[in-house]
Amino acid sequence: MKNVLVTGGAGFIGSNFIRYILDGDKVDFVLNLDLLTYAGNLENLKSVESDPRYCFVKGDIRDRDLLRSLFEKYNFDTVIHFAAESHVDRSIVDPGIFLSTNVQGTQALLDTAKAHWKLKPDDKYSREYRAGVRYLQVSTDEVYGALEKTGMFTEETPLAPNSPYSASKASADLLVRAYYQTYGLPINITRCSNNYGPYQFPEKLIPLMIHNAQQDKPLPVYGDGMQIRDWLHVKDHCTAIYTVLEKGIPGEVYNIGGNNEKANLEIVRIILTELNKPESLITYVKDRPGHDRRYAIDNTKITSQLGWKPLYSFEAGIHETVAWYLNHLEWVNRITSGAYQSYYHEMYGNS
Repeated sequence: MKNVLVTGGAGFIGSNFIRYILDGDKVDFVLNLDLLTYAGNLENLKSVESDPRYCFVKGDIRDRDLLRSLFEKYNFDTVIHFAAESHVDRSIVDPGIFLSTNVQGTQALLDTAKAHWKLKPDDKYSREYRAGVRYLQVSTDEVYGALEKTGMFTEETPLAPNSPYSASKASADLLVRAYYQTYGLPINITRCSNNYGPYQFPEKLIPLMIHNAQQDKPLPVYGDGMQIRDWLHVKDHCTAIYTVLEKGIPGEVYNIGGNNEKANLEIVRIILTELNKPESLITYVKDRPGHDRRYAIDNTKITSQLGWKPLYSFEAGIHETVAWYLNHLEWVNRITSGAYQSYYHEMYGNS
């Protein structure tokens, strides 16, 4: 990779990925395009601000004129598309912004990459592209829907999203696939399981529970808390994405899982144990609509074909994650002030 465009690079996974590729000689230049909505935070990237290989531009992926000017100026050969509205609860309250950003924004990015990378830009039927270019769509296992007590999601599992968020991501994935099938655009799609680790916005399960427990506040658990997820450390996710960019076959989908199936209630209890807090802090709240019961990723394809494997055990990863949040309380307190606090109270009440 030479010149890389990362969309949504101020978010949780995007910022971890930018720090990862700037560590060593993995990239010549990376531009971070982010609108800095509620979950985007440039503090996540303070350690690379002075790196001459890094540049930040505030902007919307739906802004085609901006995209065109950035491609012309920086001549990107790689696009890694993280930018998305991503919180399921928010998608239930306001689906429209999810469709606009996640679907229309993806189309704008695809159109711009296709136009810039074509060897014959005026030939609408040409499928010839500049050598070495690649568009990578970062997606989620939620596009597959829910599993029963057994079985795992493979790349051949039909898409069956159950929330407006996952429906918007599935729609974007299908657009990306169509641009490969119709136009020959060199693409890959990765679908990951639940990420955790440093710099995650505190509306998500693990940082929310750490934050509340540390302050002896109630820990809101949906339903009976027995929703099962496969947990993937964000650093393992970053290495997987880089592996797909380096070794992935154009047009292919790769599932990325951490081999760590845990029920939400088990996660909460582990965090309470790490912090030496009582289980009496657990507060059961009404389950959200369309809440998938179980996810599990079969990562055989990426491990067997590309040689990637997760390095973090959940035990080591959660211990490191809890310690990170405790050592970054000022960051957490700044993030959990203002707009987030009003949203938190709206979703979970004032307790």
